Amino acid sequence: MELNELERQRVEKLEKLREAGMTPYPPRCYRTHTTQAAVAAYEEAERSAGAAPHVTVAGRLLSIRIMGKVAFAHIEDESGKLQLFLRQDLLGEASYTLFKKAFDIGDFVEAGGAMVRTRTGEISVEAHTLRMLAKAITPLPIPKEYADAAGQLTRYSAFSDIEERYRQRYADLAVNPQVRETFRIRSRMIGALRAWLDEHGYLEVETPILQPIYGGAAARPFVTYHNQLKQNLYLRIAFELYLKRLLVGMYERVYEIGRDFRNEGVSFKHNPEFTQLELYCAYTDLSGMMETAEQLIAYAAQRVLGTTTLTYAGDTIDLTPPWRRVSLRALIRELTGIDYVAYPDAEALRVEMRRRGYDAASDATWGHLVDNLLSEVEPTLIQPTFVYDYPIEISPLAKQKPDDPTHVERFELFIGGMEAGNAFTELNDPFEQERRFYQQGRDYESGDQEAHPMDEDYLRAMKYGMPPSGGLGMGIDRLAMLFSNQHSIRDVLLFPHLRPRDSASSF
Repeated sequence: MELNELERQRVEKLEKLREAGMTPYPPRCYRTHTTQAAVAAYEEAERSAGAAPHVTVAGRLLSIRIMGKVAFAHIEDESGKLQLFLRQDLLGEASYTLFKKAFDIGDFVEAGGAMVRTRTGEISVEAHTLRMLAKAITPLPIPKEYADAAGQLTRYSAFSDIEERYRQRYADLAVNPQVRETFRIRSRMIGALRAWLDEHGYLEVETPILQPIYGGAAARPFVTYHNQLKQNLYLRIAFELYLKRLLVGMYERVYEIGRDFRNEGVSFKHNPEFTQLELYCAYTDLSGMMETAEQLIAYAAQRVLGTTTLTYAGDTIDLTPPWRRVSLRALIRELTGIDYVAYPDAEALRVEMRRRGYDAASDATWGHLVDNLLSEVEPTLIQPTFVYDYPIEISPLAKQKPDDPTHVERFELFIGGMEAGNAFTELNDPFEQERRFYQQGRDYESGDQEAHPMDEDYLRAMKYGMPPSGGLGMGIDRLAMLFSNQHSIRDVLLFPHLRPRDSASSF
């Protein structure tokens, strides 16, 4: 490994440890208490007038302050921080000297001794033993903290190049407690979603990630090759078609939380791989899925945040049901002035969009032009909003509206100015589904690379009979952005996909 000057200095300290008979990477630790469990034990002893507990704690060194024959240091573990009170007469001169010469901020250490309060009142471990658990060779980036006149603390990133936070997430987590909390929120949120679904009779299942035919969404797939089977396989872009096969198989409520992969652009709300929740329920419809989405997300917010009101990007968002419901046609007409139904072919709609200053690609279909108009108004949808009734040509898996052959029973859910969910009254007529697949094939041949492919096995399953049902898909990453008030998907993914280091472009 190539080492810089600071790293070489730390390697020299590592050798000092070995020369003194202390292994810098011992095989085990003998921790008896986390830092906060040690504090709690001492506070309980104070309340009961009992003897101060003896503990062995472990953690990463955050600070070192040497004052002659006495030193103070802080360590941190996942539960919190704790001060070590180090005295030469208790540790012994050799151990204390080794601490001063060979221990650095960032090292993982173990300390044992009695719990005490120092003269300043801080609960500490008065260490009788101290040993190295893992010598840190590379110094951690240190964030800067400033307190204003009111004592409000502001922490600035330790990384001068913010993108390095994502490339070195391990270091980012090590020095930024608020980043660690973001991922705790994400984890608790997923647990809350699971709890609600389990309590309401949904069965969690797993479906293939490698698929011979991709489907369930409008997206370009990633392609791989299976050497033994000699066939192309696709990383899934959605779980939908496999989950609906299970409705055929007499499961009435199923869900899956897992990774999807889409070979398309990246942005503050898009990553090539992302986490999705999809659920399907027999004997319900679009209206039932609206109620499910409201209850599910409001429950998760209450359980994780303690409230159904959250702040995102400076806006206060109320997740308390019921949520606003508005048709796609009414929404676009209200915010753009265009009644797209009045322009029933692509060219007429394209001319009107351009006349009003909106982009309208020359090769876009009528349905995609309508979707582009929705993208124009999406950022205005801050409070939870169900936008329903979509053009049939961009919704090949949804059931047609009984009174309108050009639209289907579909909604998208928007919160905080971005899409958070997508739902249908599911199409369960195999002949109509086959016709839609053929139409999608014609669209693909005409240049629509996101058109849905034919899936004959899915049609075979539908011919056995699929009950009337509703389905809902929600982006876990975007929901985590909302719950943790993070404005980039990269801030809620532990290891987001990044462009090569030498790429000048960024998002």
